[in-house]
Amino acid sequence: MQKRKMPADPNRRAKATADAIDAILGDAERETPAKDPERVARGRLGGSKGGTIRASKLTPERRSEIARKAAEVRWGPKRP
Repeated sequence: MQKRKMPADPNRRAKATADAIDAILGDAERETPAKDPERVARGRLGGSKGGTIRASKLTPERRSEIARKAAEVRWGPKRP
């Protein structure tokens, strides 16, 4: 096996390390368990309606207050 110099950049070093481990372990460690399609569908359903249900329960004044706070945080003065 040819020895290679590790890169100085930490991100490239991490990738090189991961690639070396993959080469050593091979495909045996990469097997992931199959997902249950029924559970995936239920999770997707809950995630798609969560924000809509929350918004319908809030009063218009409360929604406006939440939006105002979000705008202040996003567009307000820069913090050091």
